[in-house]
Amino acid sequence: MAEHPVRAGRVEAPEGGSDDDARWAVLAARAAATKTDASTLVLDVGEVLGIVRWFVVTDGRNPRQVKTIAEEVERLVAEAGGPRPLRVEGLSGLEWVLLDYGDLVVHVFHRELRSFYDLERLFSDVPRLAWEDGDAGATDALSAADVGSR
Repeated sequence: MAEHPVRAGRVEAPEGGSDDDARWAVLAARAAATKTDASTLVLDVGEVLGIVRWFVVTDGRNPRQVKTIAEEVERLVAEAGGPRPLRVEGLSGLEWVLLDYGDLVVHVFHRELRSFYDLERLFSDVPRLAWEDGDAGATDALSAADVGSR
């Protein structure tokens, strides 16, 4: 796996597309952010989990919004030439939808459930990938697939 420079607990997106999973994580975060006002995080969990590299964590206020966020992430990643999820779990209850892309897992919570499980606290010691407009390195990870231009 490619090494990523860390600045104050944040990981910069790799340059030149050397890590497609980071690119898809940034795209997934931006896609989610188009459908929610919740804080959306990209966590580099590879060093502590070993079986997955990136977590994207976000939430919606109600089941309909949770579904919309998950669908938007899946659609925009695929439209940008990214992979389809290997599996999707939680669509029946819409309290915690998990999109499993292998080295990338997108967690879309119902707001109360996100607070209950509090993955941000559980993984508070891992670096966070800069992805928002203005974050260092975030634009390099997206290149032409920038969701913000939609």
